[in-house]
Amino acid sequence: MSLQKLVSNYADYNLWANQQHINWLSPKTSEQLNQEVPSSYASILKSLNHIWGVEEYWFSIITKTTDFEQRFGLEDLDKEEVFQGLLNRSNLLTTKIKTFTDDELNEVIKVVSPWFKSTQPRYEYIQHVLNHSTYHRGQIVTIGRNVCITDAPMTDYNAYNVMKEYSAK
Repeated sequence: MSLQKLVSNYADYNLWANQQHINWLSPKTSEQLNQEVPSSYASILKSLNHIWGVEEYWFSIITKTTDFEQRFGLEDLDKEEVFQGLLNRSNLLTTKIKTFTDDELNEVIKVVSPWFKSTQPRYEYIQHVLNHSTYHRGQIVTIGRNVCITDAPMTDYNAYNVMKEYSAK
């Protein structure tokens, strides 16, 4: 399997998992989605907004642009804005990742930001942003349980691959 195929599949998984979460959370009330509990981001909606912002940031790194600055500081959005923004960015991220050749995925990118300095191949940053989203989706499930939302969907990477395999037959 090529590096391109691997990261593209994981990007497809990320988009699918974000869509599963949005489908799950869409019928929930704004009160449930904004109810705060102790967590790194105190509510479901704040966590989804954070995932969106971080996907924006890393998109700018892997594409070598600076379009992420407009996203930070937009915390007071309603659920539909956050849902649509996250899905749009995840879709753009997936689409862009699929355009990279193996050589482009291996291209080393230097990042100097207010938070860290790093020099890694592009695919490492891609893996990071996709894993980051997975990490926070797990937190969202836990926040949900704390606010009596217990019907979370299965969004494991293997569940995605199995579903994809059987839907192709």
